[in-house]
Amino acid sequence: MSDHQKIHPVSDQEAPPQPTAPLVPRGASRSDRGDPGKESPPRRTVPYQPLPPPKKRKRSCCCRCVCYTLCVLLLLVVLLGATVGILYLVFKPKIPDYSIDRLELTRFSLNQNSSLSATFNVTITAKNPNEKIGIYYEDGSKISVWYTRTKLSEGSLPKFYQGHENTTVLYVEMTGQTEDAAGLMATLQQQQLQTGNIPLRVRVNQPVRIKLGKLKLMEVKFRVRCGVSVDNLAPNNVIRIQRSSCKIRLRL
Repeated sequence: MSDHQKIHPVSDQEAPPQPTAPLVPRGASRSDRGDPGKESPPRRTVPYQPLPPPKKRKRSCCCRCVCYTLCVLLLLVVLLGATVGILYLVFKPKIPDYSIDRLELTRFSLNQNSSLSATFNVTITAKNPNEKIGIYYEDGSKISVWYTRTKLSEGSLPKFYQGHENTTVLYVEMTGQTEDAAGLMATLQQQQLQTGNIPLRVRVNQPVRIKLGKLKLMEVKFRVRCGVSVDNLAPNNVIRIQRSSCKIRLRL
C-alpha cells in the first residue's frame, strides 16, 4: 500500500450534463413576455367621468324680494295703463276751453305813498266740451293780473259744478296794491304811447275734481295762463281787448 491514497471525484453518471455555454446569449431577452418573476402588476384602468358642473350660488333673500317687488310694480303699471286706456276709449276726454271776454278797470290810481291801487272786473267764459265728463270747481282758486313781473290785482273763482257740454260765464272781481309803483306808472304810460297797447297776463290756479259717470276722481289742478293786450288802463273807461289767448295745463 502506498502512503497516501488519492481520492478523485467521480462524476455522477446519472446526473444530467451541465452546459458549458449559456443557453441565452447576453443582451438577449430571456422570453418574449419577459421574466415571469419580474413582471409588473397589471394596471387598473379607471373609466373617465366628467367633472360635475359648478354649483350655482343660491340667490339671497334680498335679491328675491327685489325681483318680486319689481314684478308687482310692473303688473300694477300694466293694469293702470289698461284701465286708463279703457277709460279714455269710453269717455273720450277733452281739455276745457277758457277765454277772457271782458276786462274792466274800476280803479287804477297812484296814492300819496307811491303805492298803486288797482281793481279789475274780469269776465271769463269756461267751456266743458265733454259729453260724459263733469267738472267740480273747488275752493282755493286764485286768479291774478300781472304786468311783466309785477302783480297788479288778485281774486278767486266761485265754487260750482259744470255739467256735460256746458258753457259757464264767470264774473270775477280782483283787487290789489303795489308798493313803490311810481316807476311802474311811468313805464305803463310810456308803453301805451309807444305801442298803443299794454300787454297783461292773467293767471288762474283752480283745483277741480273730475266726474266720470257717477265716479268722482281725486282733486287735480288746472293752470290757466292767458295773454291779454289792452289799449289802455284808464279807470272807469271801456278797455278794449286787442288780443287774448289762453293755455291750460293739468297738474296732479
